[in-house]
Amino acid sequence: MNEQPLVSVIIPNYNYASTIGECIRAAQNQTYPAVEVIVADDASTDDSVAIARALDVTVLQVPVNSGVSTARNLGARHAKGEVLFFVDSDVALDPDAVERAVDHLREEPQLGAICGMYRAEPMFPDSLVKRYRAIQQYVWFCEIEGAIPGLHSALFAMKKETFLEIGEFNDRLRWTEEQDYGFRLNARYEVKAVPTIRGRHDHDGTLRVMLTKVFNRTRLGAPNWLRLNKLPGGAGTGYRALGSAFLLAAVIALASAAILGPWALLAAAVLTGISIGLDKRTYGYAYRHHGVLFGLQFTVLHLLVTLTSAVAASLGILQGLLFPRMTRRLYRVENPA
Repeated sequence: MNEQPLVSVIIPNYNYASTIGECIRAAQNQTYPAVEVIVADDASTDDSVAIARALDVTVLQVPVNSGVSTARNLGARHAKGEVLFFVDSDVALDPDAVERAVDHLREEPQLGAICGMYRAEPMFPDSLVKRYRAIQQYVWFCEIEGAIPGLHSALFAMKKETFLEIGEFNDRLRWTEEQDYGFRLNARYEVKAVPTIRGRHDHDGTLRVMLTKVFNRTRLGAPNWLRLNKLPGGAGTGYRALGSAFLLAAVIALASAAILGPWALLAAAVLTGISIGLDKRTYGYAYRHHGVLFGLQFTVLHLLVTLTSAVAASLGILQGLLFPRMTRRLYRVENPA
Protein backbone atom coordinates (compact mmCIF):
# COMPACT_ATOMS: atom_id res chain seq x y z
CA MET A 1 0.00 0.00 0.00
CA ASN A 2 1.04 3.60 -0.57
CA GLU A 3 1.95 5.64 2.47
CA GLN A 4 -1.30 7.60 2.22
CA PRO A 5 -3.61 5.66 -0.10
CA LEU A 6 -6.84 7.22 -1.29
CA VAL A 7 -9.76 5.77 0.67
CA SER A 8 -13.16 5.44 -0.97
CA VAL A 9 -15.88 5.61 1.68
CA ILE A 10 -18.82 3.76 0.14
CA ILE A 11 -22.27 4.39 1.63
CA PRO A 12 -25.05 2.09 0.40
CA ASN A 13 -28.43 3.71 0.99
CA TYR A 14 -32.11 3.00 0.70
CA ASN A 15 -34.58 5.51 2.16
CA TYR A 16 -32.38 6.73 5.02
CA ALA A 17 -33.01 10.43 4.60
CA SER A 18 -33.21 10.75 8.39
CA THR A 19 -29.58 9.67 8.89
CA ILE A 20 -27.66 9.95 5.63
CA GLY A 21 -26.72 13.57 6.21
CA GLU A 22 -25.12 12.71 9.54
CA CYS A 23 -23.40 9.73 7.93
CA ILE A 24 -21.94 11.76 5.05
CA ARG A 25 -20.77 14.63 7.25
CA ALA A 26 -18.98 12.16 9.54
CA ALA A 27 -17.25 10.62 6.51
CA GLN A 28 -16.24 14.08 5.25
CA ASN A 29 -14.85 15.16 8.63
CA GLN A 30 -12.25 12.42 9.00
CA THR A 31 -8.77 13.11 10.33
CA TYR A 32 -7.42 11.09 7.40
CA PRO A 33 -6.76 13.52 4.53
CA ALA A 34 -7.27 11.40 1.39
CA VAL A 35 -10.94 10.44 1.27
CA GLU A 36 -13.58 10.32 -1.45
CA VAL A 37 -17.20 9.76 -0.43
CA ILE A 38 -19.52 7.73 -2.66
CA VAL A 39 -23.23 7.28 -1.97
CA ALA A 40 -24.63 4.25 -3.80
CA ASP A 41 -28.38 4.73 -3.68
CA ASP A 42 -30.64 1.72 -4.14
CA ALA A 43 -33.58 3.52 -5.83
CA SER A 44 -34.69 5.47 -2.76
CA THR A 45 -38.11 7.09 -2.76
CA ASP A 46 -37.40 9.66 -0.03
CA ASP A 47 -35.10 12.71 0.02
CA SER A 48 -31.87 10.72 0.46
CA VAL A 49 -30.41 11.54 -2.97
CA ALA A 50 -31.17 15.26 -2.69
CA ILE A 51 -29.53 15.40 0.75
CA ALA A 52 -26.44 13.57 -0.52
CA ARG A 53 -26.08 15.79 -3.57
CA ALA A 54 -26.41 18.92 -1.44
CA LEU A 55 -23.39 17.71 0.55
CA ASP A 56 -21.28 17.56 -2.64
CA VAL A 57 -20.44 13.86 -2.75
CA THR A 58 -20.50 11.39 -5.63
CA VAL A 59 -23.99 9.88 -5.95
CA LEU A 60 -24.60 6.69 -7.92
CA GLN A 61 -28.09 5.30 -8.42
CA VAL A 62 -29.43 1.78 -8.94
CA PRO A 63 -32.37 1.98 -11.38
CA VAL A 64 -34.55 -0.54 -9.49
CA ASN A 65 -34.40 -1.40 -5.81
CA SER A 66 -32.17 -4.48 -5.68
CA GLY A 67 -30.75 -4.75 -2.18
CA VAL A 68 -27.70 -3.57 -0.27
CA SER A 69 -25.34 -5.97 -2.07
CA THR A 70 -26.10 -4.36 -5.42
CA ALA A 71 -25.52 -0.89 -3.96
CA ARG A 72 -22.21 -1.88 -2.35
CA ASN A 73 -21.02 -3.50 -5.56
CA LEU A 74 -21.95 -0.41 -7.59
CA GLY A 75 -19.98 1.83 -5.25
CA ALA A 76 -16.95 -0.47 -5.34
CA ARG A 77 -16.93 -0.55 -9.15
CA HIS A 78 -16.72 3.25 -9.34
CA ALA A 79 -14.31 3.70 -6.41
CA LYS A 80 -10.94 5.25 -7.21
CA GLY A 81 -9.38 4.43 -3.87
CA GLU A 82 -6.79 1.81 -3.06
CA VAL A 83 -8.79 1.15 0.11
CA LEU A 84 -12.56 0.66 0.29
CA PHE A 85 -14.30 1.65 3.53
CA PHE A 86 -17.92 0.47 3.55
CA VAL A 87 -20.24 2.18 6.02
CA ASP A 88 -24.02 1.89 6.22
CA SER A 89 -26.06 5.05 5.76
CA ASP A 90 -27.35 4.88 9.35
CA VAL A 91 -23.85 4.94 10.88
CA ALA A 92 -21.82 8.06 11.73
CA LEU A 93 -18.12 7.23 11.92
CA ASP A 94 -15.86 8.58 14.64
CA PRO A 95 -13.48 11.22 13.18
CA ASP A 96 -10.44 8.90 13.31
CA ALA A 97 -12.16 5.74 11.99
CA VAL A 98 -10.67 5.85 8.49
CA GLU A 99 -7.20 6.73 9.74
CA ARG A 100 -7.19 3.80 12.17
CA ALA A 101 -8.48 1.41 9.50
CA VAL A 102 -5.69 2.40 7.10
CA ASP A 103 -3.10 1.90 9.86
CA HIS A 104 -4.33 -1.65 10.47
CA LEU A 105 -4.32 -2.56 6.77
CA ARG A 106 -0.82 -1.14 6.35
CA GLU A 107 0.61 -2.80 9.47
CA GLU A 108 -1.07 -6.19 8.91
CA PRO A 109 -0.84 -7.01 5.20
CA GLN A 110 -2.39 -10.46 5.77
CA LEU A 111 -5.72 -8.89 6.73
CA GLY A 112 -8.63 -9.41 4.40
CA ALA A 113 -10.70 -6.77 6.19
CA ILE A 114 -10.66 -4.70 9.36
CA CYS A 115 -14.05 -4.20 11.00
CA GLY A 116 -15.22 -1.55 13.43
CA MET A 117 -17.78 -1.65 16.22
CA TYR A 118 -20.80 0.37 17.30
CA ARG A 119 -20.71 2.71 20.26
CA ALA A 120 -23.04 1.98 23.18
CA GLU A 121 -25.04 5.12 22.39
CA PRO A 122 -27.26 5.24 19.29
CA MET A 123 -27.02 8.08 16.79
CA PHE A 124 -30.44 9.34 17.90
CA PRO A 125 -31.46 7.94 21.34
CA ASP A 126 -35.15 8.71 20.83
CA SER A 127 -36.70 5.33 21.69
CA LEU A 128 -36.28 2.56 24.26
CA VAL A 129 -35.77 -0.02 21.50
CA LYS A 130 -32.88 1.99 20.01
CA ARG A 131 -31.20 2.30 23.40
CA TYR A 132 -31.67 -1.41 24.04
CA ARG A 133 -30.28 -2.42 20.66
CA ALA A 134 -27.26 -0.14 20.98
CA ILE A 135 -26.25 -1.68 24.30
CA GLN A 136 -26.92 -5.24 23.13
CA GLN A 137 -24.77 -4.90 20.02
CA TYR A 138 -22.06 -2.93 21.83
CA VAL A 139 -21.59 -5.72 24.38
CA TRP A 140 -21.64 -8.43 21.73
CA PHE A 141 -19.19 -6.69 19.42
CA CYS A 142 -16.73 -5.96 22.22
CA GLU A 143 -16.65 -9.65 23.14
CA ILE A 144 -15.40 -10.70 19.73
CA GLU A 145 -12.43 -8.36 19.39
CA GLY A 146 -9.68 -9.82 17.24
CA ALA A 147 -10.04 -12.48 14.56
CA ILE A 148 -13.67 -13.18 13.63
CA PRO A 149 -15.24 -15.85 11.40
CA GLY A 150 -17.64 -13.42 9.72
CA LEU A 151 -17.82 -9.74 8.83
CA HIS A 152 -19.26 -6.57 10.41
CA SER A 153 -20.52 -5.14 7.15
CA ALA A 154 -21.91 -1.92 8.66
CA LEU A 155 -18.39 -0.45 8.99
CA PHE A 156 -15.34 -2.19 7.60
CA ALA A 157 -12.36 -1.51 5.37
CA MET A 158 -10.42 -3.65 2.91
CA LYS A 159 -7.95 -3.19 0.08
CA LYS A 160 -9.60 -2.85 -3.30
CA GLU A 161 -7.33 -5.55 -4.71
CA THR A 162 -8.69 -7.94 -2.08
CA PHE A 163 -12.26 -7.04 -3.00
CA LEU A 164 -11.52 -7.75 -6.65
CA GLU A 165 -9.96 -11.09 -5.72
CA ILE A 166 -12.83 -12.26 -3.47
CA GLY A 167 -15.52 -10.96 -5.79
CA GLU A 168 -18.63 -8.89 -5.27
CA PHE A 169 -21.33 -9.28 -2.61
CA ASN A 170 -23.94 -11.90 -3.48
CA ASP A 171 -26.85 -9.81 -4.77
CA ARG A 172 -29.24 -12.77 -4.41
CA LEU A 173 -29.07 -12.43 -0.63
CA ARG A 174 -31.11 -9.75 1.16
CA TRP A 175 -30.57 -10.72 4.82
CA THR A 176 -27.40 -12.79 4.96
CA GLU A 177 -25.06 -11.14 2.45
CA GLU A 178 -22.57 -10.20 5.16
CA GLN A 179 -22.42 -13.78 6.48
CA ASP A 180 -21.83 -15.06 2.95
CA TYR A 181 -19.10 -12.51 2.23
CA GLY A 182 -17.48 -13.00 5.61
CA PHE A 183 -17.15 -16.75 5.12
CA ARG A 184 -15.75 -16.29 1.61
CA LEU A 185 -13.23 -13.74 2.85
CA ASN A 186 -12.17 -15.91 5.79
CA ALA A 187 -11.44 -18.78 3.42
CA ARG A 188 -8.39 -16.85 2.17
CA TYR A 189 -7.61 -14.10 4.69
CA GLU A 190 -7.87 -13.14 8.31
CA VAL A 191 -10.69 -10.77 9.27
CA LYS A 192 -10.43 -8.74 12.47
CA ALA A 193 -12.72 -6.57 14.55
CA VAL A 194 -11.24 -3.85 16.73
CA PRO A 195 -12.81 -1.48 19.29
CA THR A 196 -10.73 1.51 18.14
CA ILE A 197 -12.74 1.94 14.93
CA ARG A 198 -16.11 3.23 16.08
CA GLY A 199 -19.39 4.62 14.83
CA ARG A 200 -22.78 5.62 16.21
CA HIS A 201 -25.59 3.56 14.70
CA ASP A 202 -29.23 4.65 14.36
CA HIS A 203 -30.71 1.35 15.48
CA ASP A 204 -34.22 0.14 14.72
CA GLY A 205 -36.74 2.27 16.58
CA THR A 206 -39.69 -0.13 16.92
CA LEU A 207 -40.05 -3.60 18.37
CA ARG A 208 -41.75 -4.96 15.24
CA VAL A 209 -38.95 -3.91 12.88
CA MET A 210 -36.22 -5.13 15.24
CA LEU A 211 -37.80 -8.56 15.80
CA THR A 212 -38.50 -8.97 12.08
CA LYS A 213 -34.82 -8.37 11.27
CA VAL A 214 -33.65 -10.71 14.03
CA PHE A 215 -36.00 -13.44 12.83
CA ASN A 216 -35.13 -13.18 9.14
CA ARG A 217 -31.36 -12.92 9.60
CA THR A 218 -31.24 -15.80 12.05
CA ARG A 219 -33.55 -18.12 10.10
CA LEU A 220 -31.71 -17.56 6.84
CA GLY A 221 -28.26 -17.66 8.43
CA ALA A 222 -28.73 -20.81 10.54
CA PRO A 223 -28.59 -23.35 7.67
CA ASN A 224 -25.30 -21.88 6.55
CA TRP A 225 -23.82 -21.99 10.06
CA LEU A 226 -24.87 -25.63 10.16
CA ARG A 227 -23.32 -26.38 6.78
CA LEU A 228 -20.01 -24.69 7.58
CA ASN A 229 -20.01 -25.82 11.23
CA LYS A 230 -19.22 -22.26 12.36
CA LEU A 231 -21.04 -19.66 14.44
CA PRO A 232 -20.71 -15.97 13.49
CA GLY A 233 -20.26 -14.63 17.03
CA GLY A 234 -22.47 -12.12 18.85
CA ALA A 235 -25.88 -13.76 19.14
CA GLY A 236 -24.30 -16.79 17.50
CA THR A 237 -21.75 -17.30 20.29
CA GLY A 238 -21.90 -20.84 21.69
CA TYR A 239 -23.18 -19.98 25.14
CA ARG A 240 -25.72 -17.49 23.76
CA ALA A 241 -27.02 -20.06 21.30
CA LEU A 242 -27.39 -22.46 24.24
CA GLY A 243 -29.15 -19.75 26.24
CA SER A 244 -31.63 -19.27 23.40
CA ALA A 245 -32.35 -23.01 23.45
CA PHE A 246 -33.00 -22.92 27.20
CA LEU A 247 -35.40 -20.00 26.81
CA LEU A 248 -37.31 -21.80 24.06
CA ALA A 249 -37.53 -24.82 26.34
CA ALA A 250 -38.84 -22.55 29.10
CA VAL A 251 -41.64 -21.28 26.86
CA ILE A 252 -42.54 -24.86 25.89
CA ALA A 253 -42.62 -25.80 29.60
CA LEU A 254 -44.83 -22.79 30.34
CA ALA A 255 -47.21 -23.77 27.56
CA SER A 256 -47.53 -27.25 29.09
CA ALA A 257 -48.40 -25.93 32.55
CA ALA A 258 -52.10 -26.77 32.09
CA ILE A 259 -51.13 -30.44 31.73
CA LEU A 260 -48.09 -30.75 34.00
CA GLY A 261 -49.15 -28.23 36.63
CA PRO A 262 -46.76 -26.40 39.03
CA TRP A 263 -43.77 -28.50 37.98
CA ALA A 264 -43.95 -26.99 34.52
CA LEU A 265 -43.98 -23.49 35.98
CA LEU A 266 -40.97 -24.30 38.12
CA ALA A 267 -39.15 -25.77 35.11
CA ALA A 268 -39.94 -22.66 33.06
CA ALA A 269 -38.54 -20.39 35.79
CA VAL A 270 -35.36 -22.46 36.14
CA LEU A 271 -34.80 -22.65 32.39
CA THR A 272 -35.32 -18.88 32.03
CA GLY A 273 -32.85 -18.27 34.85
CA ILE A 274 -30.26 -20.45 33.12
CA SER A 275 -30.81 -18.57 29.85
CA ILE A 276 -30.27 -15.22 31.59
CA GLY A 277 -27.20 -16.55 33.38
CA LEU A 278 -25.60 -17.67 30.14
CA ASP A 279 -25.90 -14.11 28.80
CA LYS A 280 -25.17 -12.34 32.09
CA ARG A 281 -22.65 -9.95 30.50
CA THR A 282 -25.32 -8.35 28.34
CA TYR A 283 -27.86 -8.01 31.15
CA GLY A 284 -25.17 -6.91 33.60
CA TYR A 285 -23.99 -4.03 31.40
CA ALA A 286 -27.52 -2.60 31.19
CA TYR A 287 -28.04 -2.73 34.95
CA ARG A 288 -24.58 -1.42 35.85
CA HIS A 289 -24.59 1.53 33.48
CA HIS A 290 -28.27 2.49 33.33
CA GLY A 291 -29.85 1.44 36.61
CA VAL A 292 -32.53 -1.00 37.73
CA LEU A 293 -35.54 0.53 35.96
CA PHE A 294 -33.87 0.52 32.56
CA GLY A 295 -32.38 -2.87 33.36
CA LEU A 296 -35.84 -4.36 33.85
CA GLN A 297 -37.04 -2.87 30.56
CA PHE A 298 -33.89 -4.15 28.89
CA THR A 299 -34.53 -7.64 30.30
CA VAL A 300 -38.01 -7.84 28.78
CA LEU A 301 -36.76 -6.74 25.36
CA HIS A 302 -33.74 -9.02 25.47
CA LEU A 303 -35.84 -12.05 26.38
CA LEU A 304 -38.08 -11.33 23.39
CA VAL A 305 -35.06 -11.05 21.09
CA THR A 306 -33.51 -14.22 22.50
CA LEU A 307 -36.75 -16.15 22.04
CA THR A 308 -37.14 -14.83 18.49
CA SER A 309 -33.60 -15.97 17.69
CA ALA A 310 -34.29 -19.41 19.14
CA VAL A 311 -37.45 -19.94 17.07
CA ALA A 312 -35.79 -18.61 13.92
CA ALA A 313 -32.65 -20.73 14.36
CA SER A 314 -34.75 -23.85 14.94
CA LEU A 315 -36.68 -23.26 11.73
CA GLY A 316 -33.48 -22.47 9.81
CA ILE A 317 -31.67 -25.58 11.04
CA LEU A 318 -34.71 -27.70 10.21
CA GLN A 319 -34.69 -26.21 6.71
CA GLY A 320 -31.00 -26.99 6.34
CA LEU A 321 -31.47 -30.61 7.42
CA LEU A 322 -34.58 -31.27 5.34
CA PHE A 323 -33.63 -29.34 2.22
CA PRO A 324 -29.81 -29.34 2.00
CA ARG A 325 -29.70 -28.90 -1.77
CA MET A 326 -31.89 -25.82 -1.66
CA THR A 327 -29.70 -24.39 1.11
CA ARG A 328 -26.53 -24.94 -0.90
CA ARG A 329 -28.04 -23.14 -3.88
CA LEU A 330 -28.73 -20.07 -1.70
CA TYR A 331 -25.03 -19.59 -0.95
CA ARG A 332 -21.88 -19.50 -3.00
CA VAL A 333 -19.66 -19.68 0.07
CA GLU A 334 -16.28 -21.35 -0.15
CA ASN A 335 -15.96 -23.86 2.67
CA PRO A 336 -12.67 -23.20 4.48
CA ALA A 337 -12.52 -26.90 5.40
